Amino acid sequence: MGRVEKISVAVTAEMAALMREAVETGEYASASELMREALRDWKLRRQQREQAIGELRRLWDEGMESGPPNEGEEAFARLKANLAPKFSEK
Repeated sequence: MGRVEKISVAVTAEMAALMREAVETGEYASASELMREALRDWKLRRQQREQAIGELRRLWDEGMESGPPNEGEEAFARLKANLAPKFSEK
């Protein structure tokens, strides 16, 4: 596990009860084990969030570089006009 540092964490009574229950039922060997897993999950969620933000930034930049925006109604009208002959042939 590496070097261990002991810290104190304040939690609500409800959280403390949930932690005790998880340890008493054998789901975790100790409250420390539970907290380590919770922190690993938190770290993973942070990494995933940063990746998602990076992807959104990439997509934003890609969209901005693709040229001026099209008005929605105008774009749909062009799509309908282009697709109408294909559907009328059937």
